[in-house]
Amino acid sequence: MTAGSADGAELVVRAARLVTPEGVRPASVRVAAGRVAAIEPLDAPADGARELDAGQAYVLPGLIDSHVHFRTPGLTAKEDWAHGSRAAVVGGVTTVMDMPNTVPPSLSAEALAAKAELVAGTSLVDYRFHLGADPDRPELLAELDPRVAGSAKVFMAGHHTAPTVMRDAGQLEKAFLAAADGGVQLVLHAEDSAVFDLLDSWRGEPGEYTAYERARPRSGGIVAVSKVIELVRRHGTRAHILHLSSAEEADLATAARAAGLPVTFEVTGHHLSFTDLDTRRYGARTRLSPSIRGQADQDRLWEALSAGEPATVGSDHAPHTVEEKTRGPVASPPGLPGVQELAVAVWTGSRRRWPEEDPDTAVRRLVRYLAEGPARLFGLPGKGRVEVGADADLVFFAPDDPWMLSADQVRSKCGWSAYEGWTFTGRVLRTIRAGSTVWDAGTGEFGSPDGRLLGSAVDR
Repeated sequence: MTAGSADGAELVVRAARLVTPEGVRPASVRVAAGRVAAIEPLDAPADGARELDAGQAYVLPGLIDSHVHFRTPGLTAKEDWAHGSRAAVVGGVTTVMDMPNTVPPSLSAEALAAKAELVAGTSLVDYRFHLGADPDRPELLAELDPRVAGSAKVFMAGHHTAPTVMRDAGQLEKAFLAAADGGVQLVLHAEDSAVFDLLDSWRGEPGEYTAYERARPRSGGIVAVSKVIELVRRHGTRAHILHLSSAEEADLATAARAAGLPVTFEVTGHHLSFTDLDTRRYGARTRLSPSIRGQADQDRLWEALSAGEPATVGSDHAPHTVEEKTRGPVASPPGLPGVQELAVAVWTGSRRRWPEEDPDTAVRRLVRYLAEGPARLFGLPGKGRVEVGADADLVFFAPDDPWMLSADQVRSKCGWSAYEGWTFTGRVLRTIRAGSTVWDAGTGEFGSPDGRLLGSAVDR
């Protein structure tokens, strides 16, 4: 494998279909010192630089997954950074943002620093961390140093790996007020724990997967999203609602945004790919939190993507071991791996849903939600766009290649995927980070695990 441009040697990438903020066009991307030095005509002379020709594959900016659980520290039997980052680059993802519900949870600058020490030297991707909002000390968000983290995760409902839940209305309001004072972007698991507790006290927890969605229904999300909107209206806090799952929640969040409130939302690949009928068939394999909803909800989420309503599409990559996922409905934890499958699942779904759409339009939408959107929302400097001065993170993506996912292709440490047996359209051929190849599908080789902890926009 070629070392790339980290040593200062130049690289020229020939792209017949380069995806830029202005559209898709033929061009050459000249890379120096890990960044895009120039965008030139396709036939510009190499002037001695090493060349890579993408052929007829699209060349995308490196993708960003702003919602992963790489399980470090404390839960590395399920996943670790070496495996998680391999899964990421195989899926064209060069930057991730990791969630704080680890053991112990990442609720302080010190905890994030300790996590960074564990991750250093093991990651094929660049990374940044979401801080965990501490239910016992929500006021600390007002003092958060943006060089440590610019975002904080709030759990409004809990599950097996989410112990730090803000169940008290006073705690939640303090968190919104403190985040507004500190300029912190809240990211929220927006389901209402009181709704679920009430249902469980009446019917008990679900004993079979046919009852799972009814036991964790859309009402929990609708109530929580309504509370978030009211708190944003009151305090002006920036709030990003994660893994939004129902049509009603999408309507509420979009209406709030249209009213001028700083409310954004994420859609996940699995809510675009599966319905509640899959959970009835596959059980824990697609048991998630929030639950997978019905076909009408999935249709509304695709409609939202078409209309430009979400800010991001993420994977909520949350692996568990096979042993954990073969327990009964109460004991089996929600979550599935997804960073490897994210881009191809969304691409395949969009091509099947809108087969007559111009592929250039479809790929621009993919890049909007999986690169430009998260870079803009979370202030990731140098990420999400192919332009002069940006990090030289590039993905060669063959849009028409059919292939089937098998368990032996899964790079996550858990070793399984809910998408096993799916026939995808589109394949990542090569992933480049900072000018160096970190995944080459032709050879099956990975690059160096020298991904870096990203600073904030204030550092640049």
